[in-house]
Amino acid sequence: MRYSQLLVPTVKETPADAQVVSHRLMVRAGMIRKVAAGVYNFLPLGWRVLQKVSAIVREEMNRAGAQELLMPAVQPAELWQESGRWQQYGPELLRFSDRKGAAFCIGPTHEEVITALVRDEVKSYKQLPLNLYQIQTKFRDEIRPRFGLMRGREFIMKDAYSFDVDEDGAGKSYDAMFDAYNRIFKRCGLTFRPVEADTGAIGGNRSHEFQVLAETGEDAIVHCDACGYAANVELAAIKAPPVEEKQPPGPAEQVATPGKKTIEDVAGFLGVELSQVIKAVLFVVDEDTDDERSVVALCRGDHDVAEAKVKRALGAKSIRLMNEDEVQTRTGAPAGYVGPTKLSDGVVVVMDPALQGAVGMVAGAGVSDAHLVQVAAGRDIEATVADIRTAQAGDACGRCGQPLGAARGIEVGHVFFLGTKYSEAMGATVLDEQGKARPLVMGCYGIGVSRTAAAAIEQNHDDNGIIWPIPIAPFEATVLALGKEPEVLAAAEKVYLGLREQGVDVLFDDRPERPGSKFKDHDLIGIPVRVAVGGRGLKEGVVELKTRAEGRDDVRQVPVAEAVDKTAALVREAYDALSGDS
Repeated sequence: MRYSQLLVPTVKETPADAQVVSHRLMVRAGMIRKVAAGVYNFLPLGWRVLQKVSAIVREEMNRAGAQELLMPAVQPAELWQESGRWQQYGPELLRFSDRKGAAFCIGPTHEEVITALVRDEVKSYKQLPLNLYQIQTKFRDEIRPRFGLMRGREFIMKDAYSFDVDEDGAGKSYDAMFDAYNRIFKRCGLTFRPVEADTGAIGGNRSHEFQVLAETGEDAIVHCDACGYAANVELAAIKAPPVEEKQPPGPAEQVATPGKKTIEDVAGFLGVELSQVIKAVLFVVDEDTDDERSVVALCRGDHDVAEAKVKRALGAKSIRLMNEDEVQTRTGAPAGYVGPTKLSDGVVVVMDPALQGAVGMVAGAGVSDAHLVQVAAGRDIEATVADIRTAQAGDACGRCGQPLGAARGIEVGHVFFLGTKYSEAMGATVLDEQGKARPLVMGCYGIGVSRTAAAAIEQNHDDNGIIWPIPIAPFEATVLALGKEPEVLAAAEKVYLGLREQGVDVLFDDRPERPGSKFKDHDLIGIPVRVAVGGRGLKEGVVELKTRAEGRDDVRQVPVAEAVDKTAALVREAYDALSGDS
């Protein structure tokens, strides 16, 4: 491809609405242009990146035995009403009516459509296992679309759905997709971790997120280098510390703390460390059911309670934070002063293991403007002990006990074990070997194709622009003609054509621009390997060769006759380096 024939409208100015690196650089590099809030045009360079990500995804999905199809973006309300999600999904579901008044939506996901399809077409266990996938545009009406492709309203996604006759088969399908996802993101050249995660609104009971590690990531994760365990901080298992038997300094006493409601205010007023104050976080679980409970979750003041862990510890199906206005009614204590005592009957108290054996603690007294001091957890608190806090760096790994490390991540893929959530609701059954109708056991597997491209930039960039991993770069190499002289253009074109003959995906910058402008554009665009052909170098019989990841001064001079082979070798080395990663 010749640059002079390519639409690459690079710009120097940073767009005013761009808050993250990937958004700024994709706009400046001429890869995307905004159409509406959270909706973008993909220009040729940006589209080439998405095609390369899609090709890797498609190859690995096919390799894993999945079959590609294409489902409609527009979905009838009836299917969502069958699953019960028409009202549950919320305002992110873009609903509309056709000219006849029938209700439809633009699909944010396709569980209902695929379940209905398989329900109608698959009747026997002999047709299973089955895994169907598509790469398609989705739409979720985010209330605040931001960060470019990181959180847009319209986006490109690969979604796959597995169907099995039983949980054993479904587990194998899940594992196959888990392995495929590891291959996909490795082939994309990304540093990532699969982490245990919550299933969220989609449901199910087994889930992993694939997180691209980047300092700008929205998600906080912890990982253990000793055993390989990784999880979202909200779910990461923490090994309980050994309980130290300590003698309490004396009985708990009530002291006045007028107007001091926050952990920080209480600690400052009493002159103690945050770790000496017991934090109480209040929840309502399984609301509007026979199992509805008010919950007081206790942890150290320098720790945070993880809502997902509380939900799991109590075996609850739903959970929400208690509103300040209902605290008194539900717990019997005023907001800001709730502690482990003077609670209403039926209130459930759950305590983090880090509090076991703690003495000399401060806790809410259960009355206004007062706290208890000299609290001993084992003596003064009756509670269920469970791992309920958010993990952080240095905590003991719940698997092996070694210290956890912390990182930021960008979720680019998610795999769910759905079970029979949708098949039971929608009557999707097959006949088993005994001729008995059984609900299909499902899995759901998504990859944000456009989000993966943005995440790659968040992970790989410098002050000058993008540094693409070679498998998903818009081009593998670029040849720059530094001058208008016929001999320069001829020599550059010869290198360009030679690279094409060797199968290198190469861009030829034949524009009549100054060398400085070309260098800046190519640093911005981020093509991995660069060959610069200039008049001065040709007089000495050499061209300049460097990789984008190297510094501007890390230029090697190679003989003109060897330019094609040396450049092609650099491209191959870049791929070999990725295949050799652990």
